Amino acid sequence: MEFSLCSFDGALPVEVTIDDDNGRYTIRKSDRTGEYFNSPKELIAWVKAHFREEEFCHPHEFRGMLAKLAEYEINGLQF
Repeated sequence: MEFSLCSFDGALPVEVTIDDDNGRYTIRKSDRTGEYFNSPKELIAWVKAHFREEEFCHPHEFRGMLAKLAEYEINGLQF
């Protein structure tokens, strides 16, 4: 499951990746820095704590990502 979100603070999109097949749980911020996690649960908690809807060009895409992450958290579904 990958998300690419346009943010107001940089030219590059924010990319959020949950790849269970390869054990890859990463966030690349618009300034090219990144965060790496050992589990999808850690990544989801970080997103909820550090990102806000107002930071993104298309708030509905951010809300959609949160909805899919919540569904993943509850059901463990892979998209």
